[in-house]
Amino acid sequence: MPRNENFSGALFMTLAMLGFAFNDAMVKMAAPHLNTGQIMFIRGLITAILIIAVAWKLGALRPLRTLLDPYLALRTFAELLASVTYVGALAILPLPNAAAILQALPLAVTMGAALFFHEPVGWRRWTAIAIGLAGVLVIIRPGTEGFTAGSLLVVGSVISSTIRDLSTRKIDPATPTLFVSAVTSVAVTIFGAALIQPMGGWHTVSATDLIALTLGAAALFLGYQSLIKSMRLGEISFIAPFRYTGLLWSVLIAAILLAEYPDRWILIGSAIVVGAGIYTFYRESRRHRALLTAAAEASPP
Repeated sequence: MPRNENFSGALFMTLAMLGFAFNDAMVKMAAPHLNTGQIMFIRGLITAILIIAVAWKLGALRPLRTLLDPYLALRTFAELLASVTYVGALAILPLPNAAAILQALPLAVTMGAALFFHEPVGWRRWTAIAIGLAGVLVIIRPGTEGFTAGSLLVVGSVISSTIRDLSTRKIDPATPTLFVSAVTSVAVTIFGAALIQPMGGWHTVSATDLIALTLGAAALFLGYQSLIKSMRLGEISFIAPFRYTGLLWSVLIAAILLAEYPDRWILIGSAIVVGAGIYTFYRESRRHRALLTAAAEASPP
């Protein structure tokens, strides 16, 4: 893989994380005035329009029977749970706290792939996963004043997101990514609409909140497209660690826009989680190179 493609992929991954972090900040700005259902509905509607328009332009839409793919259905359901738990968490938890816990997602996906797909994970990576999960405990501090319902919601979002990412691997490769994103955004919009009444009914949407959610939807769209671009450009083992720039973006944006700052336990726990995650990517990269070398040596001259 050419080096410039790896660096381009890393740049797009960093841009994707910026988009996601900015979206989270916009959601948090609207959260004091709107309930979770409203936020999911308004942001989801704007995102759906953007994605469907691009998917239609690029010919990525597919017949409705494609929805019968059980893994696509499972992914969509998991995304609904991930969205409602994370948006709910942002309403009651500082953004740096939520973002720090969310950094456990790559470790959770690695663990899930080993347990359910029987992907080989050696003792070193299992140790790194255990250390990373211990870092999450440092962040949420169960049994202390640092532990809140918001922390549990983010943990629920991590679990749901893990199911989402694992089921994505099983979706028919012929199904365009944009179509999967379009299905997800429409489902989130409908689910959000269904939650509005149980969560307190419709509240008046101010111009400020509408602008925030519109900017959040645009940032979310940018994040998804940049993420896709990054994964198609370079080597995953080189690019994947740049996911952790999301935490840096979240801390920076939260400080500038929300006047929220991480405490020392957030910083310590984040360092543990990120360090463990980068180590698992490093071990996966070494294993991948070893497999390629073995395959090359076994090939006939």
